[in-house]
Amino acid sequence: MWLIKKAHVVDPAQGIDGICDVLFDEFILAVGQDLNGEDFLDSSHRLSVIEADGKYLFPGLIDVHAHLREPGREDKEDITSGAKAAVRGGFTTVLAMANTQPVIDNRGLVEYVMSRGEQAQGARVLPVAAVTMDLKGDALVNMAELHKAGAVAFSDDGRGVQRAQTMLLALQYAQLTGCPLISHCEDESLAKGGCMRRGFRSARLGLTGIPAAAESVMAARDILLAQENGGKLHLAHLSTAAAVAALRWGKQQGIDVTGEVNPHHLIFSDDDIGLTQTCLKVNPPLPSAEDRGVLLTALVDGTIDMLATDHAPHTWEEKARPFPEAPFGINGFETALAAVWMSLVEPGKLSVSQLVRAWSLNPARRFGLAGGSLHVDKPADIVLFDPKHTETIGQDVWLSKSTNTPYWDKEMHGFPTAVWVGGSLRDAALRDAAVRDAAIQDAAIQDAAIQQTGRERPSC
Repeated sequence: MWLIKKAHVVDPAQGIDGICDVLFDEFILAVGQDLNGEDFLDSSHRLSVIEADGKYLFPGLIDVHAHLREPGREDKEDITSGAKAAVRGGFTTVLAMANTQPVIDNRGLVEYVMSRGEQAQGARVLPVAAVTMDLKGDALVNMAELHKAGAVAFSDDGRGVQRAQTMLLALQYAQLTGCPLISHCEDESLAKGGCMRRGFRSARLGLTGIPAAAESVMAARDILLAQENGGKLHLAHLSTAAAVAALRWGKQQGIDVTGEVNPHHLIFSDDDIGLTQTCLKVNPPLPSAEDRGVLLTALVDGTIDMLATDHAPHTWEEKARPFPEAPFGINGFETALAAVWMSLVEPGKLSVSQLVRAWSLNPARRFGLAGGSLHVDKPADIVLFDPKHTETIGQDVWLSKSTNTPYWDKEMHGFPTAVWVGGSLRDAALRDAAVRDAAIQDAAIQDAAIQQTGRERPSC
């Protein structure tokens, strides 16, 4: 049992934003002032008390858009390395996209991802199943069966559903599961061959550009289809002002639609791209500076509901190719929170409460997940966050298999110092010496008790 004392607790679900104590084991037991935990103790528990002056405590972050590459490309990332990298970044739940090799389009592979996630001892890993078989845009998957196996959403992310008729049927079918359908908003006929946002910068660099309309026409199409036929629609990685306008219109019409934005689309713009900076080659491409401002405004005013990393690891060799040939994608788990903290929270562009709402509460509500709040009896998915903790990003502190991040060798601050998933302290995220000492002491006491009784120590 853990008691975190005098932390700055931020929990938008309960309207908490101030100094509190939090008591928990597997579940949240109490949140309040001057807690001592004695009323909750019994012979099977030991109380570890942590003084958290100067640190924040909030519900575990939930990343609804990540690529873990397993099965098929374990050289880039696997579920274990991804789950540990995620929890080190403050994420207690991640949704793994279906565009693996083979594609997550059948019950066996959904159950495989679930099983591997449970073994990883990092963040919780929940599968997003494909919308169509092998992402080909033709035959729909058996959504009812895949949802029963553990899928929490459906998406052809990486390709997008190109045919409107297929998307229409998918929205109708997904209603039987209650799961959101995640739209990868990209018209391939407009985007094909492009490698960055089309505009002045792409022309100056001599790179083929992707027009902003490649995203916005698909966003508008899918919103209109959801208006016509219902269903829970979620727009992935928004990057253009026009797509934001479509999302805002859809909400005004009462359509059940939500949207996400990636940190890199809020922090960087196409002006930051150089011919050798393939770590900034992402899909959708980095926005114009004007679009970036619209995205931030939409996140702050709630039009865009949540943040998501779109963690997309690649090998060094792949990203070392010339810009047009390098794959799209950025490694996001371990630096996303610090990047948002430094670029948006500290300058006053985004409040801590808005950050937690967009990265914990809203994802939990939209995808029907158990986390998102520190309410009593909720699972103890908890982040202890130190805004002053500083690290230089490099191999010494890196858990992901891939290093395609623009922050490599850069000093950053604002990191989780301890993370609990279901009340279980995760070693991969442990930076706090006091928490480490308490965990070591607790383990020593357990070992002593085992020696006295001859019982086996329970596995974590």
